[in-house]
Amino acid sequence: MWSVGPGWQQWSTSECRGAGVNTESQLKADLSLLYILYILRGTEPHTRLHSSPHWETRTVTCERARMSFPPPPPSPPPPSAPPASSSSNHLNNLAPKSKTKKKHFVQQKVKVFRAGDPVVSVLMWGVNHTITELIQVPVPVMLLPDNFKACAKIKVCNHLFNKENLPGQFKFKEYCPQVFRNLREHFGIDDQDFRVSLTRSPPVREEGHLLTSHDHTLVVKEVSSEEVEEMHSILSEYHQHIVTCYGSTLLPQFLAMYRVTVESEDTYLLVMRNVFSHRLHVHKKYDLKGSLVSREASFKEKDKELPTYKDMDFRNKMQKVYVGEEEKEKILDKLNRDTEFLARMKLMDYSLLLGIHDVEQAEQEEEEDEEDEEEELYHEDEDDDDENGLPPAPGSTSPQGIAGYMNSFKPMGPGEFDPYVDVYAVQSSVGAPRREVYFMGLIDVLTQYDTKKKAAHAAKAVKHGAGAEISTVHPEQYAKRFREFTAKIFA
Repeated sequence: MWSVGPGWQQWSTSECRGAGVNTESQLKADLSLLYILYILRGTEPHTRLHSSPHWETRTVTCERARMSFPPPPPSPPPPSAPPASSSSNHLNNLAPKSKTKKKHFVQQKVKVFRAGDPVVSVLMWGVNHTITELIQVPVPVMLLPDNFKACAKIKVCNHLFNKENLPGQFKFKEYCPQVFRNLREHFGIDDQDFRVSLTRSPPVREEGHLLTSHDHTLVVKEVSSEEVEEMHSILSEYHQHIVTCYGSTLLPQFLAMYRVTVESEDTYLLVMRNVFSHRLHVHKKYDLKGSLVSREASFKEKDKELPTYKDMDFRNKMQKVYVGEEEKEKILDKLNRDTEFLARMKLMDYSLLLGIHDVEQAEQEEEEDEEDEEEELYHEDEDDDDENGLPPAPGSTSPQGIAGYMNSFKPMGPGEFDPYVDVYAVQSSVGAPRREVYFMGLIDVLTQYDTKKKAAHAAKAVKHGAGAEISTVHPEQYAKRFREFTAKIFA
């Protein structure tokens, strides 16, 4: 006994032999073919199948059913056999025809990336990836020489699932991850906060080769390959200097160094803490080198909303920094220690970046902004009467990242700052003419006194005279002159 499928009667060998079927195997083949036709045609088991007049038909008669169906398909012929008979062609015509498209793999010829700045997108992706990986690695007991040569890199190809925000192919490399993690620890920056500050929102591109994180706590500077080499050459001594002074320095706080490769073009990025505050607006800034030769802001620079003034401007405006004696001594001690380190490393042409926040001016600007906001809210309330007006949920607007903890739990008044976040800030003294906050830090410290700088020194000495205070001088002479000039900026 055998069964072909649901709804079919069971057929015995003896019954089917009496119906004219010669062999058991032939009957099996006939019934199987009939069942296939039933599935393809949707024919009920008790319905007679009307065959084409060209078909050969075989009739099986039993006591309970009488059906007509075509014979089983012929066995496939060997390769040298002639083509199959016309009956097999008719059977093939019954099968549903489905079109199968051939897959053509064509090499991508157009630029896949469609976002505004691919370097920034890859930077955010890379920082998130490397910090996530680094968290899984145990912190070493002590840094070894190999840690100052190590790197972590990844290559991504055919990255098309997020092609609106990332290039299809890119490479990301992090230099000395364990060393920079240790430096971040000495500077009091948690890895998770570091990641959030750079990846929560895209960094904003400033003038020149600078990017600022969305919370204004970090600065990403595009540097040259020569500066990357210089950074490698001084990294061990720089790390030792930071450890010795317990992170209390006016030097740039180097937090990470990366290489981003998009379309076979390398971009080197150096991440540092922002000298200026993330919340106190800077109303005036100076770039001071201790030199008076060609050190005045151009007319084009002065027309900017926030121009960068230089040494001659500082002197002509009779600008002074009003801090107490104790704060002055702390700043000068840091400056002496840091410039001695730079002289040992044969580095020169650095600057003191000075930013000034005017508290009274900031309060006036804040009052004007509040009036504008109230007027805007009044018009919005008139337009949107159906809004519920509920305040945001607790913590819903709390910023995250390096400055997140402070902003969430410490409301700040006018001119106030957190010294753990705004590490370069110092308050003006009580008897100062105006209430101000100063931000002071050294920048552009990776310039080596090489053959090129020596040639520039010789050319400027011939032009301006040997006694002129030109900026391109020997590192020790540069550091001495820099300290003398900086000591005079205080009232």
